[in-house]
Amino acid sequence: MKPITLKELLPWRQYEILRPRLRPLFIAEKERRRLAVGEHLTLLFENGQTVWYQIEEMIRAERIEAEDALRHEIDTYNELLPRPGELTATMLVEYADAKERDAALRELVGLERRLWIAIGGRREPARFDHRQIATDRISAVQFVRFPLGGLDAAEFHDHAAAGKIAIEADHPRLTARALIQGTIAHALEGDLIGD
Repeated sequence: MKPITLKELLPWRQYEILRPRLRPLFIAEKERRRLAVGEHLTLLFENGQTVWYQIEEMIRAERIEAEDALRHEIDTYNELLPRPGELTATMLVEYADAKERDAALRELVGLERRLWIAIGGRREPARFDHRQIATDRISAVQFVRFPLGGLDAAEFHDHAAAGKIAIEADHPRLTARALIQGTIAHALEGDLIGD
């Protein structure tokens, strides 16, 4: 997937003017890429549009104008883009109660070794950003890569249509499974076509 470049970004003042019209479009794009994996994990699968939106939102929030600071944001968020043959997602660990969430983040240490993409009869381990891994607790927001083991867009389509692609968590404190099908499968297939 093509990285976001400096010339594609709007200055924050211009983005501020356009934001009321653009924001609903990006929220809809993110919604069709959202996958609940059980009650407490949500994956937001990333693409060029979602990454561009996140960069623009950060530039707006922090009123960034300096070119070096803009390039830093671009470099940081471009890491979220999937490489050929993989999917990427921002993973949210969600608990409504802050105390419960704090306890869960401690109990879920090791989740980075217990999350998979299941394709047909095989499972590929998710790849986490090890800069976000600690020994005493996990972060409530994680960046995750899902290698597809050579699956192309057409094969992805066929597996998804047959209900044979899922995200699975098998941590002792969190077991969940969610199929990738329908709208989200269509969106992710489109990303793979763009590879």
